Amino acid sequence: MTATNPLLDFSGLPRFSEIRPEHIGPALDVLLADAEAAVAAAEQVQPVTWESFVVPLDNATERLWRAWGQVGHLQAVMNTTALREAYNQNLPRVTNFGSALGQNLALFQQYQALASPVEAAGLDAPRRKVLDNTLRDFRLGGAQLDGADKARFTAIKAELSALAARFSQNVLDATDAWSLLIDDETRLAGLPQDVRAAARAAAEKEGTPGWKLTLQMPCYLPVQTYAEDRSLRETLYRASAQRASEFGEAALDNSANIDRILALRAELAQLLGFASYAEYSIATKMAQDPAEVLAFLRDLAARAKPFASKDRAELEQFAHDVLGLDSLQAWDLAFAADKLKQARYSYSEQEVKQYFTEPKVLGGLFAVIEQLYGVRVQPDSAPVWHDDVRFFRLVDAQDALVGQFYLDLYAREGKRGGAWMDDCRNRRVHADGSVQTPLVYLVCNFGRGADGAPATFSHNEVTTLFHEMGHGLHQLLTRIGELGVAGINGVEWDAVELPSQFMENFCWEWSHLQGMTAHVETGEPLPRALYEKMLAARNFHSGMATVRQLEFGVFDMLVHSQFEPQQDTVLGLLDRVRAEVAVNHPPQWNRFPHQFSHIFAGGYAAGYYSYKWAEVLSADAYAAFEEAPDAVAATGARFRDEIIGRGGSRSAAENFQAFRGRAPSIDALLRHSGMAG
Repeated sequence: MTATNPLLDFSGLPRFSEIRPEHIGPALDVLLADAEAAVAAAEQVQPVTWESFVVPLDNATERLWRAWGQVGHLQAVMNTTALREAYNQNLPRVTNFGSALGQNLALFQQYQALASPVEAAGLDAPRRKVLDNTLRDFRLGGAQLDGADKARFTAIKAELSALAARFSQNVLDATDAWSLLIDDETRLAGLPQDVRAAARAAAEKEGTPGWKLTLQMPCYLPVQTYAEDRSLRETLYRASAQRASEFGEAALDNSANIDRILALRAELAQLLGFASYAEYSIATKMAQDPAEVLAFLRDLAARAKPFASKDRAELEQFAHDVLGLDSLQAWDLAFAADKLKQARYSYSEQEVKQYFTEPKVLGGLFAVIEQLYGVRVQPDSAPVWHDDVRFFRLVDAQDALVGQFYLDLYAREGKRGGAWMDDCRNRRVHADGSVQTPLVYLVCNFGRGADGAPATFSHNEVTTLFHEMGHGLHQLLTRIGELGVAGINGVEWDAVELPSQFMENFCWEWSHLQGMTAHVETGEPLPRALYEKMLAARNFHSGMATVRQLEFGVFDMLVHSQFEPQQDTVLGLLDRVRAEVAVNHPPQWNRFPHQFSHIFAGGYAAGYYSYKWAEVLSADAYAAFEEAPDAVAATGARFRDEIIGRGGSRSAAENFQAFRGRAPSIDALLRHSGMAG
C-alpha cells in the first residue's frame, strides 16, 4: 500500500511530486482506522503510563495529522478543482475524528489517572506540560459535555471546518478570477519594468496582446504604489476591496459564511460555559480575558493615534499641494505615501528593491541565522510540489542534521495569497533515543525575476521573508522531544509571533544589509547613503501602520466578544471600530471582512491582537541584543536556550522572564516605532 500511496509512506521525506487527489480518500481509510484502533486500545490500557498509553496514541495520531497536513498544504499552494473536491470531501472525516478525540471521556479519565501524584511525579517538565495542556484541551474540546451537547459540539466543529475552507477558497477564486487587459501602455506609466514584463508575459501566455493585470500581490501592490493613472489604481482597488462579497459572483460571496461562522462560534463557546468565543479562545493564551486584550489595544491606540493623525494630515497636505489631488482616496494612499517618501528622503522603495536580489537576500538571511544560533543552512534535495520550490537543511557545528525546510517564494495561480510557515513534521525523540528531525514549509508570494534576471525584493518583502524564517526557526531549533510541546506546539498563540517579529529587526542592521544586497544590474552593494535614508524613513507613517493593525485587532476581539447579530451588523461594528481608532476610512463599499482570512479561515479568531502583543515581547527581546552589541552569539544562544529551544514546554511568560530577567515592557516597541515620549 505504501508503495502505491505516497500519503502512507512515513519512511522519509513526503513524496509531494507523486501525491494525487485520488490518494487522499484511501490513505485516510487506513490512517483513520489505525488511529481509531489506537484510541480504543488506549481507552482500556492498564496501568496507565506514558509509555503504555501516550506513546502508542501519539504514534497513530501523528501519522494521520502528518498525512492530512500534506493534503492541506497542497490545497494552499497547488489548488486544483480535483484536489479541492477531494479535500472538501474528506475534511469532515478528519474533523469528526479530531472532535471525537477531544471529547473522549474514557481518554480524558486515562489522562487524569496519568496526572495522579504518583504517576505525574515521574514525568519531566515537558511531559508534565503536555499533560496539563491535554487535560485543559479535553475540557475545551467538550469531553465533559453530556450526550446531546457533545453531539452538537461535534457538528459545530465539522461545520466550522467546512466553512473556513469555503471562506478561504472563495477569496482565492475571487482573486484568481479577476484580471484587466490593458492595450495602451501609457496607462502603465510609473509601473516598474519587472511588473510590466510580468504583465506582458501573463497576456502572452493567454495568446492576447497587451498587458494583463491581476489582483495577485506582485501586481496589485505596485499598481497601488506606482501607477500614475489614478483611475487604474481605483479600478484595481475596487476589485480587490470587493472580492468574495455581494458585489461579485454569488457563489463566491462570503457574507453568509461570516454570519454563520460567528453564530456557530458563539454557540460553541456557550456549550462550554464561556460568555463569548473570545473567552474560549483566550483560555489557551497569555492574556487573561477579552477585557485585558481590549485595554491593551486601546491603550496602544491612544498612544499611536496622535502620530497617525499627524501622518494623515501631512499626507493630505502633500497630496493637495504637490500631487494636485483635491481629496485623498483609499487608492491614493500608497501612491501619495511613496511620492512623499521620495520627496522627504530622496529615495523610493523601487530604487531600494534593485539592490535586494534573491541570491544575496537568502545568503544574508542564512548568515544571520549562523551568527545568531551557530547553525548553517545548506542546499538539500527532496520531492517538491512545484519547480519553484527549493529545499534546505540546517546543520549544527558538528554537521549533524537539525532540521529541513521547503522554500516556496513566488506567487502563482492556485496558490493562497500571503506568507506563512507551517510544520510538516515536528521534532520527536523516540523511546530508543532516535530523533525525528523537524521539517517545515516557508511560503511567500513574491514576484519572479523578469527575462532571466534574479528576482528582486522590496525591503518589506525581505522583512516578510525574515519574519517567516523566524517562525521556521522556532520550529526547527526546538530542543524538546515531546510532540505536544516541541517547536510552536503548545506555545500560547499570543506569544507565537515573538521569534518571527524578532527576526525582522536584522533587516535593518547595516552590518547585515551590506552582505545581503547587490544591485540587479551592476552588482554593487547598497550604498551607505541610501541606507541612511532608509533608516531615516523607517518610521515613516508608523502611526498609520500601527492604528491599522489595531483596527483589525479591536474588530476581531469585539466581533467575538460583544457582537449581537440581532441588533448589529459586522460592517456596522467595523465602522464604529474605525471611528474609534482609525485615521484612514475606506469607502462604504469596501468589504474587508469578506477577505479577512486570518480570523475567518485561519487560527487568529479572537487572536489577531497577538501580532501587537507579541511585538511588545519581540521588541523587548531584541533590545537585549542592542544592549550587548559585542555579544550577539552569546545573547543568541541565551535566546535559543530560554525561548526558541523551549517550545511550549514552559509558559511564554516564564520563557521571557528567564531570558530578560524581568517582565516585558512596552518601552522598546514605542521607541522602535518612533512613538516614544
